[in-house]
Order: sequence, then C-alpha cells, then structure tokens
Amino acid sequence: MTTSSMTETVKVQRSFREKIRALYHELYRAFGPQNWWPGDSPFEIMVGAILTQNTRWENVHRTLTDIKQEGILSPHNLLRHRRRIPRLIRRSGFYHVKSRRLIAYLKYFVGSYNGDAALMQQKDCTALRKELLGVEGIGRETADCILLYALSHPVFVIDAYTRRIFSRHAFFAYNAPYDELQQSFHDTLPKDAKVYNEYHALLVRLGKGYCKKNEPRCAVCPVRDTVALS
Repeated sequence: MTTSSMTETVKVQRSFREKIRALYHELYRAFGPQNWWPGDSPFEIMVGAILTQNTRWENVHRTLTDIKQEGILSPHNLLRHRRRIPRLIRRSGFYHVKSRRLIAYLKYFVGSYNGDAALMQQKDCTALRKELLGVEGIGRETADCILLYALSHPVFVIDAYTRRIFSRHAFFAYNAPYDELQQSFHDTLPKDAKVYNEYHALLVRLGKGYCKKNEPRCAVCPVRDTVALS
C-alpha cells in the first residue's frame, strides 16, 4: 500500500468513527433516553430476548404479561412448568421452536448458574458469550442482547435496524459478517455498556420510526441534516 493510499484509508477510518459518534449524539438529542430493555428483572429481559426473535415487541410484551399472571416468571418455575410454555408463549409466534429454545436456555441457566443472573454476570464476558452461543437457538444477536441488557456487559448489538441504517449510507454491506460490524463499533465507541445500550436503542427507534424497510421517511428524518452519513 502506498503512502497516499494509507493516508486515504486513515481519513476514511477517522471520518467513519466521527460520524458514528456524531450520529449517537444527534439521535440522543432528537429522541432522548430510551430506557431500553424493559423488564422487571434480568431474567425477564433474558426471556424477552429469546422470544422477540422474528416477532414484534408488542407480542412479546403480552406474552411476558401472560407468564407473570400465571405467577411462574422465574427460571426454576418456568423449567418446572415447561409443558405449559408452548401455550403461554403462543402470542410471540413460532411458539414450538421458541419453546424448545427457551427450555434449552432454562436448562443452561439453571444448570450452570442456578438461575442466578448475578452469578452469571461475574463470568468473563468472552467465555460467557461462547457459552451462550452453544445453547440451542441462541445466535449472536440474542446472546449479545442478554449480555448487554440483562447482564450489563459492554457488547454492542448488531440487528437488522443497524444493518439497514448504515448500509443505506454505504458504511458497510448489509450482509457483512456480524462480528466485523460489531468490532467497528467496539473500536469507535467507549467500552461502556450504558453507551452501547443507549445507542442500540436509539438506532431501533430510528429504524422503526423513520428508516423503515419499505418507504423510509427520509424527508422527515430527525438526523438527515445534522449528520451527513453519505
């Protein structure tokens, strides 16, 4: 690589990082704190992260409410009453598949950590992520949601909203490898779970309200003028 091309690469990297930081600040200014992920306990957030795969959060919220009304929203109780899980999570869609995934997670959580989120949180993040990815049905996005939102580990979540927003502005290809995209945020932002939490939630807010999959509302996007992504 020539000196001039190396210089150009450095400029691109610096520009990319500056825009990532600028977008965070402008989104926060536009939307304010998101207070995400909603849940009364780390375990409730874990269950929500599993159930929200391929469905709307509203459906998951109703499902969690149903489980609470049954009085069994705890790892030991849910595992003890696992035969009732398919009926209880029907609202969340794909309930046969999600039942197997939730039960597999419950067995792991209870078997390895006695259902104690505080004990789980003490484990090294890298080792814990590897464990989670070994549980049936737990992919990178779900594992990272559990690590970040339930256990407060500094892990940036890459989801469809993140891919859509940044690929539309040619920062990276939509289908770029998950870990590569994640690393780009880790390299740019402070290693702070609160920042990762807020930024991801703000991107979800932008994706749902403006940067929609179909018919994006670019003309009224709150950051279209303040942050020049393209």
